[in-house]
Amino acid sequence: MFNKKTVRDYDFRGKRVLVRVDFNVPIKAGKVSDDTRIQAALPTIRYLLDQGAAIILCSHLGRPKGKPEAEFSLRPVAAHLSGLVGRPVGFVESCIGPEAKAAAARMRAGDVLLLENTRFYKEEEKNDPAFSSELASLAEVFVNDAFGSAHRAHASTEGVAHHLPAVAGFLMEQELAYLGKALAISERPFVAILGGAKISDKIGVVESLAARADRLLIGGGMANTFLAAQGLAMGDSLVEAESVEKAKGLLQRAGERLLLPTDVVIGDKFEAGAGRQVVAVNAIPAGWRAMDIGPQTVEAFTRAVKGAKLIVWNGPMGVFEFPAFAGGTQAVAQAVADSGATSVIGGGDSVAAVKQAGLADRITHISTGGGASLEFLEGRTLPGVAALQDK
Repeated sequence: MFNKKTVRDYDFRGKRVLVRVDFNVPIKAGKVSDDTRIQAALPTIRYLLDQGAAIILCSHLGRPKGKPEAEFSLRPVAAHLSGLVGRPVGFVESCIGPEAKAAAARMRAGDVLLLENTRFYKEEEKNDPAFSSELASLAEVFVNDAFGSAHRAHASTEGVAHHLPAVAGFLMEQELAYLGKALAISERPFVAILGGAKISDKIGVVESLAARADRLLIGGGMANTFLAAQGLAMGDSLVEAESVEKAKGLLQRAGERLLLPTDVVIGDKFEAGAGRQVVAVNAIPAGWRAMDIGPQTVEAFTRAVKGAKLIVWNGPMGVFEFPAFAGGTQAVAQAVADSGATSVIGGGDSVAAVKQAGLADRITHISTGGGASLEFLEGRTLPGVAALQDK
């Protein structure tokens, strides 16, 4: 149940509003090459404009080392956003200090201003109280709409909420509502699908979902570690030796609810043009590696998804970036779209698969937050959410 105040609970007329957005988008040759995350913030931005607010946007971009780096500047985002909202979007080359203060002071209702990358300041990731206070001083209200960064206790996600009335934007609300369904298991049968390279990155989520889901389907590189835990020889496949014992324990606890691949598409090297064949999981030759789930597994996973009322999927079923090994991920995307279930998909590659297959409009909710979704599904408290005002 979402119990935080949202933009609906506040009167923004004539107010300067600091909005934390997730504009961590790819930029190529000085232009935004994928604006999915910018589009996701538009409902909140448009609502605040309709309410008569002046909007000061802040975000991080990439991983600069706490100082300005030209390739991580948000300037191209301001130009792109201007076209989307149909009005000029101002840009200031700082987040705090005289220039930012002056730009904020000049703002009138309907103005939009984008601050420079918050990670150009080392104080951002340290959640420095003085930096948080300075950033907050630009506005009268704080709206957090950056779910993708809500698992980080940074100055712009958590710190500023201690200095201003703090509420959730529409994207934040939507993300928590749909992911909350998975935690509350509001609909059954509940099927969880996990993929991606490593089990160690997702061990908490595997444990959480193994306890909650009616079926837990595991593919991708992480399935190799589970298969190794069953004593199978995995050839040159990616296996995390240090996670094998954990995988054994999970297999015992989850029992028949946990579904692993029975066949795999293998490659003789980790390359797009690798030699390729389909084998049973107990017949991987030395020198070969599992690169995707096989047709038999696709069938079993498709059957498991059919009839589900709630599906959560995070991570690809194989080396999705190589077309020859993308078939399993694409087939699972099709099965999820065809299921008619409430479906929530997160993680870059699973989202990319759904979009590539033209199935995005048949998915209930596509999450913008990889790490944040995983930590939320694990049952952890997200600092950026906890700091918002309760209803």
